[in-house]
Amino acid sequence: MAASVTVRCFNVRDRRCPVSCAQRLAALFSTRPGAGVTRAEGDTEKKNVPKSLQDLRAERQAQAERSVLVSCHPKTNENKFLKYLSRHGNINKCFFYESFGTYAVVEFSNQDGVRSLLESAAIPRISHESVVPLRSRLLSLRNADTVDTDKQSAPQCQPQKTVSMNELIQQLSSCTSVEQQIVSLTEAQSLTDENTRLRFLVCSLLNDIAAAYFPECSIKPFGSSVNGFGKLGSDLDMILDLDGTGEGNANMLRSGMYIEYQVKRASSERAVTQSVLSVIAECLDQFGPGCVGVQKILNARCPLVRFAHQPSGFQCDLTASNRVAMRSTELLYLYGELDARVRLLVFTVRCWARAHGVTSSIPGAWITNFSLTIMVLFFLQRRNPPILPTLDQLKELAEPSEKCVFDGNDCTFTSDFHKISLETNTETLDKLLGEFFEFYSSFIFNRMSINFRKGKEEHKPELHPLYIQNPFETSLNISKNVNSSQLERFVSLCQESAWLLQSEGNLTTLLLPSHITAVRGRKKRKREPASERIKGLLESLRTKNNVQNK
Repeated sequence: MAASVTVRCFNVRDRRCPVSCAQRLAALFSTRPGAGVTRAEGDTEKKNVPKSLQDLRAERQAQAERSVLVSCHPKTNENKFLKYLSRHGNINKCFFYESFGTYAVVEFSNQDGVRSLLESAAIPRISHESVVPLRSRLLSLRNADTVDTDKQSAPQCQPQKTVSMNELIQQLSSCTSVEQQIVSLTEAQSLTDENTRLRFLVCSLLNDIAAAYFPECSIKPFGSSVNGFGKLGSDLDMILDLDGTGEGNANMLRSGMYIEYQVKRASSERAVTQSVLSVIAECLDQFGPGCVGVQKILNARCPLVRFAHQPSGFQCDLTASNRVAMRSTELLYLYGELDARVRLLVFTVRCWARAHGVTSSIPGAWITNFSLTIMVLFFLQRRNPPILPTLDQLKELAEPSEKCVFDGNDCTFTSDFHKISLETNTETLDKLLGEFFEFYSSFIFNRMSINFRKGKEEHKPELHPLYIQNPFETSLNISKNVNSSQLERFVSLCQESAWLLQSEGNLTTLLLPSHITAVRGRKKRKREPASERIKGLLESLRTKNNVQNK
């Protein structure tokens, strides 16, 4: 049964989630501007349509432009620090974190505060070495009066990385249901408001450097940093958007006399992208404070610059004019906002996959996080009734003004939440997680492919072990890198996890090391011994928690 595509107002009641987890879900997603569900007294729901990704990004960028990043002494007195900065303007938010030292992100109420602070800043004078006199919003606090040496105190630093797997398992062992464990896992893994602010601030700092060459350009985060599926500690993917340059004159009347810029010609858009990124890379390498290990990877299918930004601790990838990737980001954000269970399942499946080496941060024959996310969304499209609409259904709802074609690829879909109608599906999180593993345990990968646009299986157009059609560049297989042994291991782990979840009824069992091992290309399975080890570990965790509670 296909999902309804009739036009009606978006109703937050369609965001089905277990009632016992509703308050924790609201707290979890309220850290993001645009969170759509709030509750009033008497169990009355206030219906707020989620913000579009464009509005959300604009809000975050405005916050970043009003912010500075300050390197501080580890024992900086926070009150003295804020009192000093308040001389320059009202402060909306300030938080500390650690990365190659202690840093503070300070957001002023307006840009006048930033300008006042920068006017008071000085270029450091070092007698035995020379410095690049670059003025930016990346600053250092040198006033010893702000250091509290007597109390030996330090500001409370916000976490920028996830807890270890052992710590996560201990946290989950105190939960009383699989649903609570899924919510707790997502809380522990998701990007915080502070980490999201830092990501946008880094983009804004780098944009200040790029703007020296391209005054109207913008550097924006994309991918998991903004689509709602980002994990603490993940890389920062950025795009240098040059398409906006000259947009202000796009509608100018082209009759009679007019003025235009003289520009240099290039053989192709790719050549322009390579040249621009090469220049930006040199600038970051030579002049960008905190930018180290700059690599130019310009001959890749999508040219990029890779580097580490030490003040934030982020590994960064900067590309240019990757419009399809930006559109994919918006699509995943849309799906994540349609139903609260979507992000919870994606985070849980991704964590499970990392625990068992199904995914990896190192390029290779593994399933990628993007492929895994599409597999979760496809599974939710295949429920009866479906939880998510297909991409083609979202395309049918789009207005003519939303038509979007990049390089011959149709990237059209509606971003208007008012138009999207969802069928009523009340399946619980634990049921959906078990059904996900069952679904892919029996999927006919040797003959069928995953068509996310249509929400159905199709015969493979090519003989790769795993074939997932790219949602927008439909001639491409986003899982082309996956080999047979990795796919077989994924299927075996799904079979094992479905069995464990049904027999043990505990999420922690799925995150423990698997007893499935590859022996010269063949699978070796020993269920009972592994089950006993799992039970023993869970019992020790319960005993530890009981002792701590006493």
